[in-house]
Amino acid sequence: MKSRSLRDHLILSHILPSLIILPITALALFYVLEKQVLIPQLAQNMIGEARLLAEINRAEYELWGNPIFFEDLLNRVEIDPALRIMFLDPKGTLLYSSVASDAPWKGITLNMGGVSLAQSGREAVLTNYSPWRISDVLIDVFKPILSPSGSVIGIVRVTYKIASISDLVFQTRSWIVVVLLVSTILGGGLGSYLAIRISRPLQRVTRAIYDLAQGNRHEPLEPQGARELRQLVDAVNYLVEQLRGLEQARRHLLANLVHELGRPLGAIRSAIHALMRGAAHDEQLLLELGQGMDEETRRMQKILDDLARFHDQIIGNLELTFEKLDLSAWLRVVLRPWEEAAHEKKLQWVVKIPDDLPFIQADSLRLAQAIGNLADNAIKYTPSSGKIEIEAAVEGETVFIRFKDTGGGIPLEDQARIYEPFYRGGQGSRMKQGMGLGLSIARQIVEAHSGRLELDSEVGVGSEFRIVLPVR
Repeated sequence: MKSRSLRDHLILSHILPSLIILPITALALFYVLEKQVLIPQLAQNMIGEARLLAEINRAEYELWGNPIFFEDLLNRVEIDPALRIMFLDPKGTLLYSSVASDAPWKGITLNMGGVSLAQSGREAVLTNYSPWRISDVLIDVFKPILSPSGSVIGIVRVTYKIASISDLVFQTRSWIVVVLLVSTILGGGLGSYLAIRISRPLQRVTRAIYDLAQGNRHEPLEPQGARELRQLVDAVNYLVEQLRGLEQARRHLLANLVHELGRPLGAIRSAIHALMRGAAHDEQLLLELGQGMDEETRRMQKILDDLARFHDQIIGNLELTFEKLDLSAWLRVVLRPWEEAAHEKKLQWVVKIPDDLPFIQADSLRLAQAIGNLADNAIKYTPSSGKIEIEAAVEGETVFIRFKDTGGGIPLEDQARIYEPFYRGGQGSRMKQGMGLGLSIARQIVEAHSGRLELDSEVGVGSEFRIVLPVR
C-alpha cells in the first residue's frame, strides 16, 4: 500500500474535520435560526394579526358569529395568505375558517390546550417544532375576543399553514447548507494551498539531503516559510556544514597519516636494508640502527596514542577518575621528563611552581596528558637556544598553569582553528608538524575538569598557553 504524502495528510486533516463538523454545525444553525429566530418572529407577527382581528371583533361584537361578517373582515384586513384564520365560539366550536378545506370541521368543538387558555382570557402560542421534522411543523396563536364587559365572546385562531412554514424552513436550511458547502470548498482550497506551501520547502530539504549524500550539495539552503520550516532548514544547513567539516577532517587525517607514518616507516625500512647488507656485523652501526628504529617506533606509537585519544573524544567515552592532587608536588613530577627533552634540544627550561599551591580534584592521568601535550608543543616549536617558562599560581578561585615559549608564534588566522582536529595551519605555520590532535585533546581534557585552555600568541615573539582550573 502506497503511503500518503505529507501534503495529502495536511489536506485530509483540514477537510475531514470539516466534513465531521459540518453536519453538527448545520443542525446547530437549524435549531438556533429556526427555534430562536424564525419561529418566534412568525409567532410575533401572528399575535399581531390575531390582536388586530380581536380588536375589530370587539368593536363590532354585535355582528359576531355572522359568516358574512367574518369573510368581509378578512378581506378588509388583508391577512397574509400563508395564514389560516379560524373564528371559534367561547366553547371552542368552529364558526368560520379562511381555508375552504376546513368546511367539514364547521360546528365541531376543537379540544386543544390553546382553546382552554383563550377561554380563560389569555393569549396562547403553541408550536410542535423539532429540528428533525419540517413537513408538519405548526404554529398556533389563540386570542380571546372580549366584549365591552370583559367576557369572552369568541376566540381567534391564527395558524401558519404547514406547507408555508415547511417552505420557509426548507429555504432557510437550503441557504445554510449552501453557505456551509461553499465554506468547506473554500476551506479545502485554502488548506490545499497551504499544504502545498508547506510541502515544497520540505521537498527542497529532502532533495538537499539526497544531494548531500551523493556529494553534490555545496551551497546552503535559503530559509523560507514558517518558523518551524526555517528551523528545519537551519538544522540541515548546520548538518551540511558539520559534514563538510568531517569530510575535511577525514581528508586531513588520511593525508597526515600518510605523511606521519611514511617517514618512520621509510627510516625503519632503510635500517632493515642496511642490516640485510651486513650492517649487523658492525656493533656500533648495529647499535645506532637499533636506536634509530626504536626512536621511529616511539614516534609511531605517539601517533597511535593521539588517534586513540581522539577516538575517545569523538565517541564521548572520556571517563575521568577524580582524586585529590597536591598540585605543587604533582606538577614537578609530571614536568621532569619534559625537562630532559628540553635540555637535549639545548633549550632554557624555567619552572616556577610555589610550594603552597592548593589541592584540587582531578584525574591525574588525563590531566598529565594535557600538560604533556602542551609541554611537547612548546619544546617542538621552540628553536635551539630558546626559552620555555612554566609557571603555576592561584588567581581567586582558580589555579592556572602557564606554558610560555619563544617559538615562532601562531598567526592570528590560525589561532581560531588550532583546536580543530587534524588542523595544522597554513604554509610556513608552526602547526605543520604532527597530526594536529594534541591541542584538541588537551582542551577536551581541561574542559572535562570544568576548566578552560587560553592562548596568547604573537608571530616572531612566541606563544603562551594557560590551563585554568577551578580550585573547588
